[in-house]
Amino acid sequence: MRVARAAFPKGSLAIRVRDVLGPLFRDEEFADLFPVRGKPAWSPGRLALVLVLQFVEGLTDRQAAEAVRARIDFKYALGLELSDPGFDFSVLSEFRDRLAEADAGRRVLDGILTVAGEKGLLKTTGRARTDSTHVLTAARDVVWLERVAETLRSALNALAQAAPDWLVEVAEPDWFKHYATRAEDSRFPRARTTRDEMGLRIGRDGTRLLQAVWSRQAPQELRALGQVEHLRQMWVQNFHQVEGEVRRRDPKDRPPGATCLVNPYDIEARNSVKRDTAWAGYKVHLTESCEPDAPNLITNVATTDATVPDVSMTEPVHARLAEAGRLPGEHMVDAGYVDAHVLVHARREYGLTLTGPAAPAISPQTAAGGGFTGDDFTIDWESERVTCPGGRTTTRWNPDHSPEGTPVIRVRFNKSGCRPCPVREQCTTSSVGRRLTLRPREEHEALRQARAGQDTDTWKERYKTRAGVEGTISQALQRCGCGGGAGDCSRPQRVRAVRRHQLAEQCGR
Repeated sequence: MRVARAAFPKGSLAIRVRDVLGPLFRDEEFADLFPVRGKPAWSPGRLALVLVLQFVEGLTDRQAAEAVRARIDFKYALGLELSDPGFDFSVLSEFRDRLAEADAGRRVLDGILTVAGEKGLLKTTGRARTDSTHVLTAARDVVWLERVAETLRSALNALAQAAPDWLVEVAEPDWFKHYATRAEDSRFPRARTTRDEMGLRIGRDGTRLLQAVWSRQAPQELRALGQVEHLRQMWVQNFHQVEGEVRRRDPKDRPPGATCLVNPYDIEARNSVKRDTAWAGYKVHLTESCEPDAPNLITNVATTDATVPDVSMTEPVHARLAEAGRLPGEHMVDAGYVDAHVLVHARREYGLTLTGPAAPAISPQTAAGGGFTGDDFTIDWESERVTCPGGRTTTRWNPDHSPEGTPVIRVRFNKSGCRPCPVREQCTTSSVGRRLTLRPREEHEALRQARAGQDTDTWKERYKTRAGVEGTISQALQRCGCGGGAGDCSRPQRVRAVRRHQLAEQCGR
């Protein structure tokens, strides 16, 4: 301790971590990641702290291992003797792989938050805020022709390693010429017709290879290769056979964005668009505490593919916070996380207030200005009667389901009452009378209450607190690399992205 104080009279981040939080991780928390028998491993609790410090300072594995061996502040934070030789840099990669394979990266974040709670730095009944940002896949964006060619080349390479003799027997002579080099190093033709012909030739070659893999003569284990499965999915989405001839699918015939493959190597990356931003990859959702008398600490990290809407993550975030004992009393979010169902679910299941702008009630008439929305109608839920702004009442009340499967109530007014109505132009242009689609009572009233509250100055002033999470996201992107790619392609990249985000957010504060 005296040596560390003398070497760093003003302190350092690693020294402050040890002084304020003490030992963060215990070896027992990671014991299940290692075999019972075998060579003793370097302390996993210390390795977890090394990973955090590594992300804080942006060190490579070699640099992090050298810091453990040579830097006094790292030795102080890790509780090591000055003479400790440390470990080989490859240990860090192996430990990260163990965390990823066991989906144990969250343990590192939970360990820090547990200690922070014990030190009084984290309040679990106050306020929290959540927002998301896009994450780019580490794989390079490619055009369609390069995508299918490289997918086929990758599958051929995997088969060449797994069953070289079998591949020699089934491969066409020109495959080795066409697919020996990476697609990005190839010179594709510029003429549209020539490019189309090349695309069909690649489609035929891939179809021929898949037929060979699924033939009775092929070793069955070849079908389980990840690159072969990726090829199969890519071909199903991009090609089909018409009267025995391979044809390219029309873009309208391709699957929706949630399942559409966009890269030869990252099978889980997806294309998405949000306002003016288009990207291929993922989303990461960050939740942090935001109490005025306590530090802002990231309490949850969730990574999804790029097509998952924010509102689909509101309930999973609440469930995770409740499981970890970090559920806030008030959760501030932007409009993307709010709808009637999650407003009710948050209050009923967890007793928390979800604060965020609810979508306004709209209709063709309100869009034109001065029209009536569903909120202008009076609803008698017990009698199942609805009264319009013009004073007419209907009892045509039919429980139903929306196209998404959620329960709704269909309400119709008679055209005989709507036609002579003096305010008809403000209400409907339909020749059969005004129609309403209502949510169940609890959801309808929660949404109506939220819309009324968000127009007040008190609500707007309180909601300003949510904006701070955007600064946290900026810090995570710029300092910790949260928005970067997911690393190499040796495993599904989303697994690597999740692990990276969990580690990156621990250095966010």
